[in-house]
Amino acid sequence: MWFRSQLSVPVRLLPGESADGSPSPRTFKDVLVLDPRDVPGADPQIGPLVCPLDVMPRSAAALVGFLATAHPALRDAAITASMDSVRARAAAVLSQQPSGAVHAVSTTWTVPLPWFVMFEPERRRLRLETRESPNRESSWRATMADAQARVSRAYELAASTFGERGPAKVLEDTAGWLEHFDGNSAVELDYGGLVQLLDDTQLQSDSSCEDVNAIVDALESGDAETVAERFEHLREFWGELAIRERFN
Repeated sequence: MWFRSQLSVPVRLLPGESADGSPSPRTFKDVLVLDPRDVPGADPQIGPLVCPLDVMPRSAAALVGFLATAHPALRDAAITASMDSVRARAAAVLSQQPSGAVHAVSTTWTVPLPWFVMFEPERRRLRLETRESPNRESSWRATMADAQARVSRAYELAASTFGERGPAKVLEDTAGWLEHFDGNSAVELDYGGLVQLLDDTQLQSDSSCEDVNAIVDALESGDAETVAERFEHLREFWGELAIRERFN
């Protein structure tokens, strides 16, 4: 989203702001709304669950990541402003987040595998519409309390087995992110645009959530064979998607 802003006339650093950096009068706040009855275990009386999409702060965070990882030639071609001014503007936007964390976190091409521990595999929502349909979906939902409990258990097992890096670090960061939100909140993992890259057979055979949770159970029981087998399933499925990033 921040990259598309660079193509506007006049150039805007981030979506939702004017060329001088002030909020655009046309800025609107997009939100997602869930019915608590669609969240396993949620209290249906708490009312609609509203998730701000935080377009500007998420774009600012993505921009900071781009500055840190992009090749200098690509960075110079994509952004005309000085690096110091860009970092300062992005930091200012991020500091304005009321809760200190964005409500929606996104990745490209793959899903961080530890995220799947937040959900019960059988609670998957799968809709096999045409690839072009906005209703095509693969997602999971959980209450905040359930997600936090599952992450805590997985973190303890991962840290004691693999150390504080790798999966344990992702789980630690995930737990810290969840703490920013109300206890009556819900958590959703949605494949988003990935469902356009996967055909129906691939989506139906996707066992990622089951595999990750089976690994957690196997770590607890000391079943190294199951851990290795499930990791191989995950590597095969997500490796095919991840390699596509190199084609662009």
